[in-house]
Amino acid sequence: MCMNKADQFQNSRFHLLSCNSRVRARMASGVGGGSGRSTDSMQKLLKQHKEKHFTAGDVVRDVILGVSDGLTVPFALAAGLSGANASSSIILTAGLAEVVAGAISMGLGGYLAAKSEADHYNMELKREQEEIITVPDTEAAEVGEILADYGLEPHEYAPVVDALRKKPQAWLDFMMKFELGLEKPQPRRALESAFTIAIAYVMGGLVPLLPYMFISTAKEAVLTSVAVTLVALLFFGYVKGRFTGVKPFRSAFQTALIGAIASAAAFGMAKAVKQ
Repeated sequence: MCMNKADQFQNSRFHLLSCNSRVRARMASGVGGGSGRSTDSMQKLLKQHKEKHFTAGDVVRDVILGVSDGLTVPFALAAGLSGANASSSIILTAGLAEVVAGAISMGLGGYLAAKSEADHYNMELKREQEEIITVPDTEAAEVGEILADYGLEPHEYAPVVDALRKKPQAWLDFMMKFELGLEKPQPRRALESAFTIAIAYVMGGLVPLLPYMFISTAKEAVLTSVAVTLVALLFFGYVKGRFTGVKPFRSAFQTALIGAIASAAAFGMAKAVKQ
């Protein structure tokens, strides 16, 4: 006979509570000797093993967002104005204005996104904290359910649940990460994201405009701008691929292709409107 979801949940709680009782009994009887030696061995292993994972994902994401838009948007604008036979001085003025406005807009967007993420985290943190206080048995059963999804049996995850119940902050952190899938945001994340994106946008946006600073003829400047920007897009795409795990040459080609399509579309549109 099949059990409904409520019966399964109650059954899980029954197994969890019974396993917790057995664990406490074993701990009281002195089972588990030699834990000090085990801890020392674990610390030695951790010291010997050096992790090589890349952990600055948020910063890299902001840089990629800022530089990619900075290289593409002013490049397309300059190409479009060149197609309309505007002078280099007008293209440069319009381009610099766009870079400033774009940096402010992108930075503000990054700030609001990070701030919203932090507000959402704090709201869920407060809600989860209240649930641990008001319905601890239910929350403990949810911990067991989470660990069971990883293949652990009730007698295996019961000690973990019992230990977490004795450490409310660790319990709360566990629920936020493994039940809700939320990582605690850095306190200054919103401001850092805003400045990182804005600065990256300016750095990328100046690249396609540099030729117009030194070449007075727009037709000659646009050719140099195309060459310089495509090289920058290829280099940026390659570096982006190295950081994100995508094949570097594939990433370089995709990034340059997107920039080329955007600039060609803007140039063609300007020519069509002018005619």
